[in-house]
Amino acid sequence: MRAALWRAVTDRDERAAGRVVLGALDDGLTTEEVLLDVIVPVQVKVGAEWAAGRIGVAQEHAATAIHDRIIAAMAHRDTVPAGTASAGTAPGAARTVTVACVDGEWHALPARILAEVLRGRGHDVDFLGAQVPTPHLVEHVHRTAPDVLALSSSLPTRLPGAHAAVTAVQAAGTPVLVGGAAFGADGRHARLLGADAWAPDARAAAGVLEGGLPRLRAGAAHTPADDLPHLADQEYTIVVGTKARLVRNTLAGIEERLPAMRSYTDAQRDRTAEDVAHVVDFLAAALYVDDTRLFTDFLEWTAGILHVRGVPATVLLPALTGLAAQLKDFPRALRLLERGRVALAARP
Repeated sequence: MRAALWRAVTDRDERAAGRVVLGALDDGLTTEEVLLDVIVPVQVKVGAEWAAGRIGVAQEHAATAIHDRIIAAMAHRDTVPAGTASAGTAPGAARTVTVACVDGEWHALPARILAEVLRGRGHDVDFLGAQVPTPHLVEHVHRTAPDVLALSSSLPTRLPGAHAAVTAVQAAGTPVLVGGAAFGADGRHARLLGADAWAPDARAAAGVLEGGLPRLRAGAAHTPADDLPHLADQEYTIVVGTKARLVRNTLAGIEERLPAMRSYTDAQRDRTAEDVAHVVDFLAAALYVDDTRLFTDFLEWTAGILHVRGVPATVLLPALTGLAAQLKDFPRALRLLERGRVALAARP
């Protein structure tokens, strides 16, 4: 089934993809099995093939869109009434769950899959989709009073926003379950930011819900400053506040160190500026959670993406040098930049 679905989505054949998925349901697979054992592995392969340079951005987007529409079609075949326990859910254990993406997070498919898995297990699910601004999310939680908020984020650069959402929703008396790549493969950022629970995937998230999360007392939650005392040094705040200047000065420094950049087209300059901006964004996120690995993992991933596209990873080094020159009075930022330089230099 995975092989057939892969062929369909890479051929941009939505009808063929629908036949595979809906046929699997007709053959007796559960919605959860189709979602997690057929669609998810294919979607993971889509991302891996893009990273390896074997498919383009448009093809990756087309495959993701096909999966999203097919999941919507599956939802309309769901026969489990909301609030009714199903296989794997004990009687009386059904919850009302709001599922949302962090403010600024456009990768909605993981949250959509979680919502359908929970709905298939009989939970009453309110799916809000991608990029939910935190004030609107908090207002919605106040108005609807779910048992749990399930918050999804794929990009670590969204962690400050996730932290604000977690603390604000907890202050409303609602526990927060988080998931997604942003929180770390081991959930370390979820624990740091004070989330009530973390799950690595949808099945684990369902298990957490069925184990029960306590209802918090409204107003009893902590504040962001309680979790992250290192932010008192203001390095994160200053890097975020001066991002435009940091990017502009770093680009000028790269042009001095790499004379070939002077012959770049406008499109190449724009792409270089985007890359430098991403470096600053991930530097800021690493400062926020005080996690060197977050920054070095991003640099190594970026280096791999550049390598398969014929660009040497060493082009990132002048950017790190330029940022270090501007942040010479910020010890945590300098430490991150130096660790990043060492990580890049260690690549074969």
